[in-house]
Amino acid sequence: MCRGHNGVVTNRLSTSLSPYLRQHAENPVDWWPWGAAAFDEARRRDVPVFLSVGYAACHWCHVMAHESFDDPEVAAVLNSRFVSVKVDREEHPDVDATYMRATTALTGRGGWPMSVWLDHSGRAFYAGTYFPPRPRLGMPSFGSVLDAVSRAWTERRDQVEGAADRIAQALAVDRRPPDLLDPASIDLAQVTSAAVTALESEFDRAQGGFGGAPKFPPTMVVDFLLRAYAAGGDGAALTMAEATLEAMARGGIYDQLGGGFARYSVDADWIVPHFEKMLYDNAGLLADYTYWWRIGAGQLARRVAAETAEFMLSELGTDEGGFASSLDADSLPDQSADVAEEGAYYTWRRAEILEILGDTDGPWFADLCGVTAEGTFEQGRSTLQLRTDPPDWVRFERLRRRLLDARGSRPLPTRDDKVVAAWNGLAITALVEAGMVFDRPEWVAAAERAGRLLADVHLRADDRLLRVSRQGTVGDAPGVLEDYAHVAQGFLALYQATSNLTWFSRAQQLLAAMIHRFDDGHGGLWDAVPGPLLPPQRDDSDNAYPAGGSAAATALLTFAALGGDLPGAGPDARELVLTLLARAVPLMHRQPRFAGTWLATAVAVTSGPIEVAIAASDSSDDANLPALVRAAWQGAAPGRVVAHREPVAGPAAAYICRGFVCEAPTTDPAQVAEALNRR
Repeated sequence: MCRGHNGVVTNRLSTSLSPYLRQHAENPVDWWPWGAAAFDEARRRDVPVFLSVGYAACHWCHVMAHESFDDPEVAAVLNSRFVSVKVDREEHPDVDATYMRATTALTGRGGWPMSVWLDHSGRAFYAGTYFPPRPRLGMPSFGSVLDAVSRAWTERRDQVEGAADRIAQALAVDRRPPDLLDPASIDLAQVTSAAVTALESEFDRAQGGFGGAPKFPPTMVVDFLLRAYAAGGDGAALTMAEATLEAMARGGIYDQLGGGFARYSVDADWIVPHFEKMLYDNAGLLADYTYWWRIGAGQLARRVAAETAEFMLSELGTDEGGFASSLDADSLPDQSADVAEEGAYYTWRRAEILEILGDTDGPWFADLCGVTAEGTFEQGRSTLQLRTDPPDWVRFERLRRRLLDARGSRPLPTRDDKVVAAWNGLAITALVEAGMVFDRPEWVAAAERAGRLLADVHLRADDRLLRVSRQGTVGDAPGVLEDYAHVAQGFLALYQATSNLTWFSRAQQLLAAMIHRFDDGHGGLWDAVPGPLLPPQRDDSDNAYPAGGSAAATALLTFAALGGDLPGAGPDARELVLTLLARAVPLMHRQPRFAGTWLATAVAVTSGPIEVAIAASDSSDDANLPALVRAAWQGAAPGRVVAHREPVAGPAAAYICRGFVCEAPTTDPAQVAEALNRR
C-alpha cells in the first residue's frame, strides 16, 4: 500500500491499465494484479490466494466492493490471511474462463463478481460469486467464508489440497480434444436444418427470443436464422428472427432515445433491462439489423441499425480511434447524489416527461412509450418502449430530441474506456457492413480508424496481438484466440470496403499467427495459449459473443473466399474451416442456441460462399461503379465477400463466383442483386 500525491492510500492497482482494477485502487485491501508474483508471495507467506474477478459495468461487483472490499475490518482479514488478486475478466478472459468452470462445477452456477480460493499452483478448492456482508437469503456472510477457508487451509491442508486436485482432474477431462468426425462425411445442410427445427421448440412465440427471464439478445442465433432464410427461404427461420428483432427493438432493452442495446432483459418481454451497454452486444446487433434489412426488412431495421451505429460512434468512440468496452448500468440519480443507482440515467417518471414536454405533448409521448404513473421499473420509474410506430414521426422525433437533451443534464454512467481487440474487431466488421449497405462512408471511416489503432498499437512486430489498450497505451495481456479471429475478420472487412491490400496482408499475417499459436496438436485450436498457471482450455459454445473457435472458422472462411492462402500454416484455410466445423457438429446438434456462429458459418459453406469480384474501369468517373458496389454489399447471400480486380477497359463489371468458378461478367447492378438474393 502507498500514499498518493493527494494523501489517499492506494494499492498496487493504482497504475493498472484496467478501469475496473483502478476502481479498486483505494480499497484498503492489498490487491495484487494477476501474475506469478502474487503466487510467489502466497507461497512465501504460506497463505491461500483469494481471486476476485469482475468487470467495470458489473452492478453486483460494485455492491460487493462497497460492502466488503471498502470495509477496513474485512480488508484486515484479507491482508493477513490471504494474498488477494483482482482480475478484470475482460482483460484476462482466459483467467475468467478457467475459474468460471471451477465455480460452476463447485456451486452449480456462475456469475460476477466471482470469488475463488486457490492453492499455490493456481488450483481452485473453494468458490462462489457474490457474498453479502451478513448472512442473507441462505448465503453465508463474506467474513464467515473467509474465516472458514482460512481455518481449513491452516488446520486441514491435506483436505484442501485433495479438493483442489479432484477439481483440477475433473475439469481436465473436459479439456481433452473431442473425437474428430470426418468432415467429408458431414451433411452440413442437414445439420443446419435440424438446428432450425430444434430452435423452434425453444422459441418464445409470444415475446420473441428463446427461453424465459432473464432474456439475453440471441445475437448469433439470429444471424444464423437470417442466413438460413437467405440461403433457402426457410420461413420458420425468418419468423423466429423477425419476431425477436422486432420485440427487442420495440422494448425497453433498446434505448429509444439514444440508440443502442442494454446487456439483457430481466423479464421475458424485454421491458426492463440490466442497463449496462456493452460494445460486443451492440456490434453484433448492428450486424443483425443490417442483415435483416438486406433480406427485405422495412424501416425499423434500417432505423435501429443507424441509431445503434451512431450510438457506438458517439458514446463508445475513443479519442485514439477505437471503441470503449462498456457503459455502466449505475449512475447518480442527480448532481447532488452520492450513491449511484441502477438505471438512473435511462428511466423516467411520468411526471418528469409531462413537465419537460408539456400537458399536450407529454401524455402523448408517455402513452406511446409505455410510461405509467406506477412505473415499469422501480420507485415509480419506467423504461421507454415503442411497441407501435408513432402516428406522427415528425412529432415523435421532435419530442424525442427534447427528452434526449433533458437526459443529457443527468450524471452520465461511468464508461470503461479500455479498447479490447476482439470487440473492436467485431465493431469494425459491423460498421463496415452497415456503412457499405446504407451508404454511410463515415461509418467505414470510423472502422478504418479503429483498424489503424489495432494495427499500430495492439499488433507487435513478431505477429503477437495484445488484447487491451487504454488511451493509446497497450497492456501486456496477450491476445486470445477470439482476438486474433475477430481482428482478422475486421481487417478483411476493411479490405473489401477499401480495396487496400494492406488490410488483406495484415489479416493473412494474423490468421497464420493464430493457427501457429493456438494449435492444439489435434487439428483444432485452443482458446488461449497454455501457461504455468492456466491449463489448456477450449469452450466452443457461443455465449455473449462468438466463441474463439467459431470466430476463427468465420474469419478463415472469409479469407478463403477471397482467395487467400496461409503458406507454412498447415492445411489451407477452407480445409481448416471444415475441420473446425466437424468438431462443432455435436454442439450444433445438442445446443444450437449456443452454436449460432458455427451454424451461420455452416450455412455460408453450403451456400458457396459467393465472391463478387468487381473490376473497375480505367475511368475514375465510371458512373456504373457505385451501383455495382452497392448491389454487391446489399445482396443477402450468406458468406458473400467483395473482392477487387485490376482495372479493365470499358465500364466497370462484376463477376459472381462460387467455389472459384465465375459466371460471365455483368455491368448490370440488377443482375448482381438478383444473383445475391436468389433462394
